[in-house]
Amino acid sequence: MNSDLPFVVTIKKIERESETVSTLFFNKKFQFSPGQFVMVWVPGVDEVPMALSSDDSITVQNVGIATKALTSLNEGSKIGIRGPYGNGFSKIHNSLGIAGGVGIAPILPLLAGGYVKTFLYGARTSEEILFYNQITSMAELQVATDDGTMGHKGLVLELMNAVKLDEYDLIVVCGPERMVAAVFSLLESNQLLEKSEFSLHRYMKCGLGICGSCCIDPSGVRICKEGPVFRGDFLTGSEIGHHYRDASGRSILL
Repeated sequence: MNSDLPFVVTIKKIERESETVSTLFFNKKFQFSPGQFVMVWVPGVDEVPMALSSDDSITVQNVGIATKALTSLNEGSKIGIRGPYGNGFSKIHNSLGIAGGVGIAPILPLLAGGYVKTFLYGARTSEEILFYNQITSMAELQVATDDGTMGHKGLVLELMNAVKLDEYDLIVVCGPERMVAAVFSLLESNQLLEKSEFSLHRYMKCGLGICGSCCIDPSGVRICKEGPVFRGDFLTGSEIGHHYRDASGRSILL
């Protein structure tokens, strides 16, 4: 299903993954590629882009007005879904997954499909490590937490130093932009960008490639249309890790 009009779905189940993160399951399954996103309409509130964490769910972190509304819904509530949109990750076995926080959401379907051999996961604390049991049943998991409450005390980037990166056929990445930029720099220094893919996030209004709010410099490509997943070497010299735009289009330094 891929419609430019919202398809109304009913929330059939809600799972609280952490204090600020919930997974909302719909009564409808969507055909999609891992990494694609949908526009989620909360009636009376707003419409926001969300990665599908499975064919019938989104995983939402409460970080703003729309996401607060989503995480406050109850089973039986109705929301609108447009999409799926954009392109997804390549389905290549023997992949290395790298994520921070809720950035695991678009990679989770790759894990479920058996494509990810090793998964490096970073978060501020153990309570923010999501889907732990699921990940460990599907891949070799290595964890880094800022406070050392689980796994390595430090950054997920530091886990990469102990992994033979060139032994993987694909490296997929999603997470906070500073983390993404650091991973990008490390892969660039190891000349591995050609076999890496990054899922990017930018403010979106339409999700259809019309409004231009999610364009990135200097290429002008649209996250919603040409992304949200890009091969690493395409992002060389881009704004990623340097600045982004708010709802008014104003450039803001990271």
